Amino acid sequence: QVQLVESGGGLVQAGGSLRLSCAASGRTFSRYAMGWFRQAPGKERDVTAISWSGGRTYYTDSVKGRFAISRDNAKNTVYLQMNSLKPEDTAVYYCAAAWTPDGGSVPLSAFGSWGQGTQVTVSS
Repeated sequence: QVQLVESGGGLVQAGGSLRLSCAASGRTFSRYAMGWFRQAPGKERDVTAISWSGGRTYYTDSVKGRFAISRDNAKNTVYLQMNSLKPEDTAVYYCAAAWTPDGGSVPLSAFGSWGQGTQVTVSS
């Protein structure tokens, strides 16, 4: 398994921006799909964005056009740039990894390595 450490959360006003970072251990980072998930108070944890090892990306509908996931394989780091933040984006954001050596898609249940989470609070 890969070890993940998130950073970059905080308090921001609606309309503002934040960039989350997730640093991973290991030497095979490029062969992992990396995802950002979030859990709002009283709700289940849901997928926000995924960077597949083959280069494709996925975004949940509510963040399309506002969030951007990117990765730097040389630095073993995945980022989530969050713009035009809304109060409903308030959640604990988790970074997760899934082993995908062929670059293909896997079920969300395959994301087996998780970070500790970072709080994002958007005030109105």
